[in-house]
Amino acid sequence: MSGGAHTAVATVAGHEVCTDHWIGGERVPSPERFDVITPIDGSVIAEVAAGGEREADLAVRAAHEAAAGWAGLGAAGRAALLHRLADLIDANVERLAAVECADMAMLLESLRLRVIHRAAANFRNYADLAVAYEERDWHSKGTWNRVQRMPAGPAAVITPWNAPFMLSTWKVAPALAAGCPVVLKPAEWSPLSCSLLAELTRAAGFPPGVFNVLQGVGEQVGAALVGHPLLRRISFTGSPETARHIGVAAARNLVPFTGELGGKGPLIVFDDADLDAAAAKAAGQYDDAGQVCLAGTRLLVQESIREPFLERFHAAVDRHVLGDPREPETTVSPLIHPDHLERVDGFVQRAIAAGDTLVRGGRRLEGLLYEPTLFEPRSNDAEIVQREVFGPVLTFQTFADEEEAVALANSTQYGLSGIVYTGSMGRADRVGRAVRAGIVWVNTFLVRDLTAPFGGVGISGIGREGGNYALDFYSDLKTLQVLDGSVR
Repeated sequence: MSGGAHTAVATVAGHEVCTDHWIGGERVPSPERFDVITPIDGSVIAEVAAGGEREADLAVRAAHEAAAGWAGLGAAGRAALLHRLADLIDANVERLAAVECADMAMLLESLRLRVIHRAAANFRNYADLAVAYEERDWHSKGTWNRVQRMPAGPAAVITPWNAPFMLSTWKVAPALAAGCPVVLKPAEWSPLSCSLLAELTRAAGFPPGVFNVLQGVGEQVGAALVGHPLLRRISFTGSPETARHIGVAAARNLVPFTGELGGKGPLIVFDDADLDAAAAKAAGQYDDAGQVCLAGTRLLVQESIREPFLERFHAAVDRHVLGDPREPETTVSPLIHPDHLERVDGFVQRAIAAGDTLVRGGRRLEGLLYEPTLFEPRSNDAEIVQREVFGPVLTFQTFADEEEAVALANSTQYGLSGIVYTGSMGRADRVGRAVRAGIVWVNTFLVRDLTAPFGGVGISGIGREGGNYALDFYSDLKTLQVLDGSVR
């Protein structure tokens, strides 16, 4: 572990976590630090280095200095290191899951069985895709042509506080595979598992500066990072408000920018659907305390099945167990932070005051727990319908036919995801095409092919990630053109 006796370390869930930055293959402290609390009981579990302009400059310059060597390894050389990193992630699942559970209160069983392994799969997937990339060749106008990918250069990756380890790897993996050194800035509410990722890159043998972790408050270190003149790509997941500031900074330096910016997805249930499956999936939108950008938070149900759907939905919600995310019986965990609890409760209280009908829930419980909540809004223009709450709060509306269902589905500024339940393939195709979203699931949810494009429309995002779409984003494409017969 770099930094020797001076490296700051916290013990979290029985595991040591370094709490300084990781820059240029070394632990780098900062004079300012900030507290990280666990949502489980509200206690402080670590004091983490809070970076600023100095640390942002150090990190980007370290990535810049590493860029030529990392690009020079070629796709196969980088893939070998990425596969080694993936193996180390799988070997450290218990440690990573325990720390992330303490840090942001995602269900421990979910982390252990699925989420952390998905992070390893991200590295393997992009490593293999980069190696398999075939340059496009063709003849035109007496010349031989080839499209080549060039690594773009240092990339800033700014990630959210929900599922921070896995969501970080979703962006870090394609950047590294494409040949771009990375500066990762994790969210200040849950930075600890990303610090562990830095340790794993060291153990995997990554050259210094190829992967850097820059910690701190977004308004300080994040602003310095995205405005750095040596940066060549920016990828962000978070709110549209923050994305607008990042977009301005990126534009000043003409840096390509991609953003996944949250959602207000519809979950549409038609009268020919499997009601038991649809109601169970609707109740499942409360998982992770509703802190999932892809969640179908607007339940849109055909009028003719209103009562049978609600009966099944309430029965499924009643089976939820709210509590400690470390306990296997828990299905709904605490919210991430006291400030976020206030935000979620603010939406609920304003909806009640505005006359929206509170169907169930709406109460704070012990600590940061919040009851699964359902509103029937007074109108489709209600704030509780139109704005992302990012908590265990759903809305319920009915529709008469396909046309009205699609109109309601497309009636917000968001367009990240949609869910449709129907027994008709024709309807699945029609409604799937008509719903404006980056992804629409039919009779399922959160099933992801890592080679498929992912992103949002409207204020839900800019650009696409996933598969070759992500590798292309982290590359500069070049056409090599050679006069026929001029070379041997």
